[in-house]
Amino acid sequence: MGRIFDVAAAQDIPLGTHKIVTVKGRTIGIFNIKGSYHALPNICPHQIGPLCEGKVSGTLYRDKKTWELHWTEEGEIVTCPWHGLEFRVQTGECLAYKQVKLRTYNVTQIDGRLLLEI
Repeated sequence: MGRIFDVAAAQDIPLGTHKIVTVKGRTIGIFNIKGSYHALPNICPHQIGPLCEGKVSGTLYRDKKTWELHWTEEGEIVTCPWHGLEFRVQTGECLAYKQVKLRTYNVTQIDGRLLLEI
């Protein structure tokens, strides 16, 4: 088990938003997705861009049988503002390169406070 840090009031990160915090010299994005809190490092592995400063939205999915495109995972994908790599916030998985996966951090809400485990 890692160390626990009180990083924000839950009300400071409303549903569908995120906030970047600094803990022990690391910048970390805290995301509120559908009422559940998730955290990723604020660094894109491509060229060390500020990943969590990017837009959070969805992504296009192509149906393998019909070739139709569908918009999916709305509010669950963060896009690096430098070069557009997309990552699933909940898992840290890069959509373009399945072998690339960011570390994720546990976030717990207790008495209206968000606690981050590093």
